[in-house]
Amino acid sequence: MTSPAEPYGPSLQDQLDEITANTRALVPPDRLARTEQLVEDLRATGIEDGILPPGSTAAEFQLQSATSKLIRSSDLLALGPLVLKFFRGRWDPYDMTELEAWEALLPKVRRRRALLVAISPQTSRQNAFTADRHHLSFPLVSDPSCTYAETLGLAYAVPELTRAHFRSMLVNIPFLNGDETWRLPLPATYVLSAAGTVLYREAYADHRLRPEPAKAIAVLEDLAL
Repeated sequence: MTSPAEPYGPSLQDQLDEITANTRALVPPDRLARTEQLVEDLRATGIEDGILPPGSTAAEFQLQSATSKLIRSSDLLALGPLVLKFFRGRWDPYDMTELEAWEALLPKVRRRRALLVAISPQTSRQNAFTADRHHLSFPLVSDPSCTYAETLGLAYAVPELTRAHFRSMLVNIPFLNGDETWRLPLPATYVLSAAGTVLYREAYADHRLRPEPAKAIAVLEDLAL
């Protein structure tokens, strides 16, 4: 497992909790209550129970990168284990904080002979904006209509009430994603072996909760032993 001599820095969840605390201090109570209800409604669908579990074989993908290059999972897995980070979009501060945390830890991923890819339903252009603004050096790939996320049980269609909530915050999901499906993935982390087997996965219906990167990196370290 991970050596105590190799710290991971501040907890990701601590950083996310700070975003939540700041939001609660600034946002009106009625809007906060709406967010809480939307989270509970998504959790009540049981989506967390349906995500592809460890021991399963993940489907292959061919997805376009932010630079319009076709990225194939088979090519990546030929080089070693793979971390898949699913995120909703550049409009989500929780997503951006998480991706920046992974960028800081990328040397630890590479030292374990693994690769990291972030997947979202955003268009390649939006992913390019994301990578540039947040100084991300790992590939960001587009998963139109969450087609690949669906194979892992992560995809859902945003209900009308939530669409209205996004519109009220000036978050234009159809524009950002390039389609009218209003589909998003649960923010999730998967670790695949070089054979494509799921070794680790974690996802939450509550977008304010995220798995600590250290957990996934510990799985990679066990593989390298």
